[in-house]
Amino acid sequence: MGIKDIHNVYFIGIGGIGMSALARYFKFIGKNVAGYDKTETPLTKDLVDLGIQVHYSDDLELVSKEYLDPNNTLVVYTPAVPNDHGEYNYFMAHDFQVKKRSEVLGLITKDTFCFAVAGTHGKTTTSCILAHLLKETGTPITAFLGGISEDFNSNFLLEGSEYSVVEADEFDRSFLRLSPNVACVTSMDADHLDIYGNSEELQKSFNDFVKRIKPNGKLFVRNGLPLEGTTYGIEDGSDYCIRNIKIDQGSYIFDLDSPEANLKSVRFNKPGRHNLLNGLVAYAMAIQAGSSPTSLAGALATFKGVQRRFSYQIKNANFVFIDDYAHHPTEIDAAFQAVSEMHPGKNILAVFQPHLFSRTRDFVDEFAKSLSNFPSLLLLEIYPAREKPIEGVTSQWLLDKITSPRKKLIEKSELISEIMAQNPDVLITLGAGDIGLEVPKIKKELSLVHKKQ
Repeated sequence: MGIKDIHNVYFIGIGGIGMSALARYFKFIGKNVAGYDKTETPLTKDLVDLGIQVHYSDDLELVSKEYLDPNNTLVVYTPAVPNDHGEYNYFMAHDFQVKKRSEVLGLITKDTFCFAVAGTHGKTTTSCILAHLLKETGTPITAFLGGISEDFNSNFLLEGSEYSVVEADEFDRSFLRLSPNVACVTSMDADHLDIYGNSEELQKSFNDFVKRIKPNGKLFVRNGLPLEGTTYGIEDGSDYCIRNIKIDQGSYIFDLDSPEANLKSVRFNKPGRHNLLNGLVAYAMAIQAGSSPTSLAGALATFKGVQRRFSYQIKNANFVFIDDYAHHPTEIDAAFQAVSEMHPGKNILAVFQPHLFSRTRDFVDEFAKSLSNFPSLLLLEIYPAREKPIEGVTSQWLLDKITSPRKKLIEKSELISEIMAQNPDVLITLGAGDIGLEVPKIKKELSLVHKKQ
């Protein structure tokens, strides 16, 4: 069954950031779309507003009849769906085409000029910057993003079908379903050890991904990674290199050297050296679509950002509130570097919600070291996502290893009152769990206290 033969698309786990982008795509091209998710979220509400049916109980009776015809229905599921899920097992047992999200992405993009962004960190920001650059320079693209771009206010962009932008997700080896023309690898830090077992297997998977780049394709690699490709970096002589960095009113100003051009005084407004690297490789990839270096540099300066990626919620003279998705020690280090560089000498309070028992277990000492950089820390209980508890793996265990002078384990219900009591100059919330749902509540309360000046 090809895409053109599909009339109905049913999603199991439709509220996921990647799944909801696919749901939007199929709705936009005229298919009937519906789905299940465990809980209602802002993402599922947005889908309902588009006319997509969504329900929240694993109950086949809630699935409309048109989606129960295996001859013209495609079922898409996320690997996070448990094996005992009733709807999933029904579709598997009744001859439906049932595909993972990554397989469907591969089908959609195989006949396009595909840009794929891979790496254990930085995928979402890099793919959002790349989509922004290509859109601003008039490239006909479809983009499937792993976050809500503040430029599009969406995780999906449809500006044409000649080019595509996708995140190449290493989780569950999903990126091995793609065959990109141009790819990048931003990082290869150990992660998802519940899937891979060890860092060597993870690295092997990245090597396998690189082999999937089409003949005459191009790979961009952050300088220092153990892969052969065109390099990018900061002050290190890479093929694409940022030099002479200055900070001006919270923005970076720098020179950009590349094989195509040497540009002076390029501006980029997202804090953090990691974001500079993300912007640099997005620029390098966008060059491959034929856009001019000068036009792309101008578009870099207008990139707004991604929700929950070092996203300023409040930015006043007397108080700053930043929200970030960081859920790995390397990402926490990057967030600390950015907040320290942009807000030096300030009283910084971090709030962190660990994500997954297995990740906490695998990197507990690294988490403790990264979080200890913050002088003040509020720690929440571990967000389990798809996992069951692991004996001995608790937030208290992590807290005991952290050396911050002011640290405390709290419940989410205590969060706002604890923040108020500490009265920081800068607040940063960190984590990939449901802490993001607390951010609007925190912002509302703190906006009343810290009036704009």
